[in-house]
Order: sequence, then structure tokens, then C-alpha cells
Amino acid sequence: MNRSILGTIASMGLLLAVVPALQAQDAKAKETQTVKAGGLSFEVPADWKVNQPRSQMRLLEIAVPPAEGDNKPGELVLFAFPGGAGTVQMNVQRWQQQFYTEDGGHPDIETETIKAGDAEITVVEAAGRYKTQIPAPVDEPNFRLIGGIYPTARTGYFFKLVGPDKTIQEAGPAFREMLQSMKISR
Repeated sequence: MNRSILGTIASMGLLLAVVPALQAQDAKAKETQTVKAGGLSFEVPADWKVNQPRSQMRLLEIAVPPAEGDNKPGELVLFAFPGGAGTVQMNVQRWQQQFYTEDGGHPDIETETIKAGDAEITVVEAAGRYKTQIPAPVDEPNFRLIGGIYPTARTGYFFKLVGPDKTIQEAGPAFREMLQSMKISR
């Protein structure tokens, strides 16, 4: 048989062996778990690990696996404040104040509004040097935050996903899917 034909057959065999593995990996990536906290329920990827909150202010903490090349995981925290803890814009500015550019200023903030059923959620994104004192002092370069602000008549819900830039960028689509899956649990 012609070597070219044999090479093509071998390549097709390899492709047929790889496709099911990729499909299984893709299916695993789409596996989710339902999380309930603070009167809400939502779906997060199955490999995000729900942890005991380290502070009474936090309803929920979830560790997000680090992206390849990052040595730290991301962290998703859910806060809920009766009365809302200020306006959406005040909270956007609060998060902006936690990030710094190389020249010591604060970076521009990107916001968008998405729908989750009848709910309107403001999605906030910032990147740069992350500095905060709560719950413990943090000073990390090249970090990113993606947040979700969901004000209701009684409670302001704040989803804060923060960590190494690459990890948070990779987790961003799953974070938005999580927000869109949110329901008020009964």
C-alpha cells in the first residue's frame, strides 16, 4: 500500500482515538453542582470546591482551581447585606479601590448588566495589583476580579470572584453562567 495512504489511515485512527477523550473532557467541564446559600441557589462547575466560610460576613466561599501556570486558586465569595450596603455604583467603586495600576492609580472598571430570570445583575470586572485588609492583608500583583451585584428589595447579594488574572479570566464564562443560573430558593 502507498505510504501516503497508510499515513492517512494511521492519522484517522489516532483522530478517532482522541475525539472520544476530548468529548469526555468536554462533558466533564460541563458537569455542575447546585449550591444554595442566603436564599439563593445556583450552578457552579463540579470542580469548584465549596468551603466553610472564614468569616461571618461571608455566606459562602468556593475555591476555583488555578489555571495552568498559576500557582494560586481563585476564590468566589458570596456576601449578603440586609438593605444592600449602598448603591450598585458605591459597591463598584469599593471594588475599584481594591485594585491599583502600575502608576498607583485605580484601573478603569468594566460593567455590564445581565439577566437571571427576572433579576438584573451588574457584572463588574477589574484587574491590576489587588490590595485589601479583609479578612486578612493581601497584596497581589496581576490579579483580577469579576463580581456580580444583585440588589433585591430586602438584601444586596455580592458575588466576588478574585484571584490570579489567568485563572479568573478562564473562570469568567462559568461565573457568568453561574449568575444566569441563579434562582431564589424557597
